[in-house]
Amino acid sequence: MATGDSTDRAHVHDLVIRRGRVIDGTGAPPRAADVAVDDGRITAVGDVPGTGRREIDAAGLLVTPGFVDIHTHYDGQVTWDPLLTPSSLHGVTTVVMGNCGVGFAPVEADRRDWLIGLMEGVEDIPGSVLAEGMTWNWETFPEYLDAIDTPHAIDFAAQLPHGALRTYVMGPRGGDHLTRPTDAESARMRDLVAEAVEAGALGWSTSRTTAHKTSTGEPTPSLTASRQELTDLARGLAQAGAGVVDLVSDFLDEPEEMEFVRAIAEASGRPMSVSIVQSDRAPDKWRSLLGGLADASARHGVPITGQVAPRAVGVVLGWELSWHPFMAYPSYAAFADLPPAERVEQLRRPEVRAAILAESPVTDSEFVARLSTRFDQVYLLGDPPNYEPGPEDSVAAFAERVGADPAAVAYDAMTSGDGHGLLYFPMLNYAAGNLDAVGEMLARTDTVPALGDGGAHCGAICDASFPTTLLTHWGRDRRRGDRFPVEWLVKRHTADTAAVVGLLDRGQVRPGYRADLNVIDFDRLQAHRPEVRYDLPTGGRRLMQTASGYVATVVAGEVVFEHGAHTGALPGRLVRGAQPAPASVTG
Repeated sequence: MATGDSTDRAHVHDLVIRRGRVIDGTGAPPRAADVAVDDGRITAVGDVPGTGRREIDAAGLLVTPGFVDIHTHYDGQVTWDPLLTPSSLHGVTTVVMGNCGVGFAPVEADRRDWLIGLMEGVEDIPGSVLAEGMTWNWETFPEYLDAIDTPHAIDFAAQLPHGALRTYVMGPRGGDHLTRPTDAESARMRDLVAEAVEAGALGWSTSRTTAHKTSTGEPTPSLTASRQELTDLARGLAQAGAGVVDLVSDFLDEPEEMEFVRAIAEASGRPMSVSIVQSDRAPDKWRSLLGGLADASARHGVPITGQVAPRAVGVVLGWELSWHPFMAYPSYAAFADLPPAERVEQLRRPEVRAAILAESPVTDSEFVARLSTRFDQVYLLGDPPNYEPGPEDSVAAFAERVGADPAAVAYDAMTSGDGHGLLYFPMLNYAAGNLDAVGEMLARTDTVPALGDGGAHCGAICDASFPTTLLTHWGRDRRRGDRFPVEWLVKRHTADTAAVVGLLDRGQVRPGYRADLNVIDFDRLQAHRPEVRYDLPTGGRRLMQTASGYVATVVAGEVVFEHGAHTGALPGRLVRGAQPAPASVTG
């Protein structure tokens, strides 16, 4: 018999998914069951009598909750793209944006371009795309929420970004790193945090990493914020009695930064999440960071969760993209600014190829020098993409096997496929040349999978496919180490991620929960090779990655994607604030 309120065999449900293997998001093993949906909610799971106005035959398929991605950057894209791709193409039914302290509200009219430059520099979203795509019919954060509260394919939620808040209150001084906010400015920022949360922000985010810079190379405004400023903002959450904190930091001075975390937790009394990655410069530091977060969590009685990536953090390299091995070779400069097709045509000329390959890179950038010379760390991406390549998959290893120069192999690989060839350069989470550290991070109870950055880094990554990688690589395909039960992986990217940001009404296939669901052909599930598209406003470039195996994605009871194609349905909405668990569960 079904679990729920449907016992009348004549009952007609809005949707019934039949004969699937239900993975319910609790971590329980899969079980054969039907799922009934009415009025956007799951009403029965089990042997569902009656019929559905629409029925999906899920025999041999998995039925899971929709994925909840808590680290995206759709703050601008949400104003022009109702589909929020590529996240929605990978089974994601709720995204959270406004991470890393960057976003577009609150804002004075004369600071709009500055915020665009901040987002362009930090998240590699072309400034021209943002300038053309956004309507800017807002000033305050509540007005921004009202402006974006329009139909979309999937649900979305926003956080208040520290960078925008600081420059809104302090004006140009907010980004100069020379002055502190006055007492009056601190009080206003605190009140605006409370106002944003009361209007529907999930919380506020801040960045304290030197890697985040504006398009002109200035550090992100929040980098040098004092402990006093951070605790004042945290008190805004306490004032609202709601909200969460999202923090990214280098933790270069680990004891001092951890003290900042403790101070924020104490002042806000609210949950926090902190980005955690492994660096080859300090391969074991992530363990001490998570240990410090656990101590702060216990000391102040609030959950502090590490956001971790389910694969290496790196960049995709290609002639059309932001990075490639030959960008610092002197002869390449003559072609760098040509339109993509014309550039590739020139690079294919034998004399141009020979001239470039005869040179060495000229750069002061350690990063550019590394990707230009360390071909043992640059990999042939493959199709489907291999996100845990071994030493034998490197450009250098392939070159040795065929008796060629590694630079020539890289050059020709990118020139293949009409100049659309891609290479892969993993940088973080790959210190030992494998994903063992990622597996350890994922296995902890104080972390969740995140950091996919959907909507961002348009010319360098397409990590919005993380949910697909999580299931396929860690649940089915990994050959170089341990795998995890699929039901556990599903729980991690549904119920667990939703709980981190207080969205307790979704992430489980149980009566009363939102009917955000995926029907998945697990044997066929696969992220495809990324490709470059020019489909942003002004013809802007971005990396796009699609997938096979998502038979159907359901949002609020409506099928929004079938086999990767949008159905035309737009049931997704702005999620305003934390959402309680269903009464049938809490009561």
